[in-house]
Amino acid sequence: MPEFNFWYSIGSTYSYLTVMRLDDWCEDNDATVVWRPFNVRTIMSEQQNIPFAGKPVKSAYMWRDIERRAAKYHIHAKLPAPYPISDLALANQVALLGMQDGWGKAFTQNLYRIWFEDGLEAGHENAMSEALHRCQQDPRLVLSRARSPEIATALEAETNTAIQLGVFGAPSFVVRDEVFWGDDRLDDALSWVRVGHVI
Repeated sequence: MPEFNFWYSIGSTYSYLTVMRLDDWCEDNDATVVWRPFNVRTIMSEQQNIPFAGKPVKSAYMWRDIERRAAKYHIHAKLPAPYPISDLALANQVALLGMQDGWGKAFTQNLYRIWFEDGLEAGHENAMSEALHRCQQDPRLVLSRARSPEIATALEAETNTAIQLGVFGAPSFVVRDEVFWGDDRLDDALSWVRVGHVI
């Protein structure tokens, strides 16, 4: 199977759905997915795209849509969750550091649970610290490393890679240079991997 990349950004509400179901989905479909955190806010700023600010009807739809889809997947969520998150860059720098060290996926899943189930905003240091504790990591050490210029530059590089691939939002799935945007496109991406078209 060609490389199947899951581009996500902690801070993306719809990424919650993928983050919480992807392990089971991979097992059901005999698939392996590479988790790729990036800074979606950078891309949205460049596009002058502010998706929900000042748009109460669209925001209400988003939360109801996530609620419906979460029920479909048997995922528990207490909505609406605090949004937007404050330190999106740092949250994704921690995730990227974790991907390098082997605990990034668990951190991401735990942080989304804390955000969407416990109601603690994911960009807050307390939320990140709790997620790190759940991964048996030292929050002070990890947060210090995540704030380093090296990790900040690494996240910027990942974001630039996402841009070059044509990723403009999260969650996105990239296979064979094809971009599939949105949690509801996950099965289409798998179809593309397996047969070269969407079925």
